Amino acid sequence: MKKVSFLATFMGIVSLSPFMADAAYPVYNPTALARQGYVINTQQYPVQQNQMMRMQGPTNITPQQLASASAANGRPMIAATNPNRVTGSLPKVGSSATNAGRQYYQSSDYNRLAESGLYVGLSAGYSTMIKGQMSADYAGEDKSFLAPGSFRSSDFQKDTVIPLQVSVGAAISSDVRVDFSFLRYSGLSYADNVQTSTGDGFTDATVSGGAITASATMLNVYYNVDSFTGYMVGGNLRPYVGAGIGMSLNTIADYVVYDGGFYDETGGLGPSSVPAGDLTAVSDIYAYHNGGTMEQLAFMLEGGVTTDMNDGLKLDFFVRYSNLGKVKTSGSIVVSQTEWLSDGGDGEYEAPYDSVFHYTNWFESARLSAVDVGVRLRLEF
Repeated sequence: MKKVSFLATFMGIVSLSPFMADAAYPVYNPTALARQGYVINTQQYPVQQNQMMRMQGPTNITPQQLASASAANGRPMIAATNPNRVTGSLPKVGSSATNAGRQYYQSSDYNRLAESGLYVGLSAGYSTMIKGQMSADYAGEDKSFLAPGSFRSSDFQKDTVIPLQVSVGAAISSDVRVDFSFLRYSGLSYADNVQTSTGDGFTDATVSGGAITASATMLNVYYNVDSFTGYMVGGNLRPYVGAGIGMSLNTIADYVVYDGGFYDETGGLGPSSVPAGDLTAVSDIYAYHNGGTMEQLAFMLEGGVTTDMNDGLKLDFFVRYSNLGKVKTSGSIVVSQTEWLSDGGDGEYEAPYDSVFHYTNWFESARLSAVDVGVRLRLEF
């Protein structure tokens, strides 16, 4: 009786061994895995013949069969999306190379500062430095001192200069964008006071008018340099550099230079040295300079950082150098002065007529450039 019980137990263990093998080694049995809802990509991880351990059932299961089996058990197979990653090759063991290649997965917002699509931008800045000095191109002309002007270079008079820029552009890669921009400077003018020639020295003269504006249209290219510098402030700022070239339209309005000096025309001999009615002196000289407009080649250089405001809005904080070329008058100067005449004795009197002279092709000019700090708001589509 004991022998019969022992034999029955032994036969039961032998008959159940395939199922126990499935439970002990489920990873090597695709059929069992399919029943349990697991999926093996047999193409990515092929099982070699010499590695098989108690394989049960068919070994040529297709991906469609695995998916069906998984769905039947209430565990649908979900395909994983490809992660964003950066790869590189590792140096040899013992290498002193510091730029060891790495493979790691980036967070989903890795490219949130990347350039993408069309955009429009509006920027406002403040000119921290205005370069440019007015000078008289006619300083070498004969009797040029008769037309008061800035024979000694004079800096621009400036109030608050806020250059405004409108731009329309597009990204051509995640690091490069190109745009067309319209940049306008105003709030500048001819100097309030200048040093003008008297023929044998210089004297002070006052100026009124002469407002200066410059409008530049440029093609600009910007490049994100974070591949060299890395993101800043935990990835919230992306540094960039830019350059642009185009044309500027520079205008200076009419202005008047006033020299209030009194100039003796007798060589120091006095009114009695000349006949009655002859010129003895001049005073109160006004020079009316006609303004002018000219087109010039312009360029700019810019550096800054970009930050993201979500919803397609980005902010650029920048420092910009703009070279706008030359600003120049039309060359027409009308001079009005008071003349004094000898009375035949030791006295003199003011002439009863207007003394007016007109000079042409006598220009005054200056080169105009600025260094600005500002912020640009960009809306991407």
